Amino acid sequence: MGWLLLFSAGLVEIIFAVSLKYNEGFTRLLPSLVTMVSGAGSFFLLTMAIKILPLGTAYAVWTGMGAVGVAIVGILLFKEPSDWLRLFSITLVIAGIIGLKLSHVD
Repeated sequence: MGWLLLFSAGLVEIIFAVSLKYNEGFTRLLPSLVTMVSGAGSFFLLTMAIKILPLGTAYAVWTGMGAVGVAIVGILLFKEPSDWLRLFSITLVIAGIIGLKLSHVD
């Protein structure tokens, strides 16, 4: 259950970060509401996950998922660079997330 909560928190974190691009400094109502709700939701889910999982593991996975997700969304939606070094770096973060998951014994 902890990993499901953490995965959900990471997905909502991606929504939160992407919504920052659209709220234009909290001047647009709907994107601003999405930012506030998704930010609170992500923190809530993370808080629930750390009741079950080790804090260091959960926080590292949560931030890693957010970083990877937002980097991929940036490439796909906002035409940000997708050079080999950037893609390799994203792959390293994914490898770290997988390593943390594999190192956690339930």
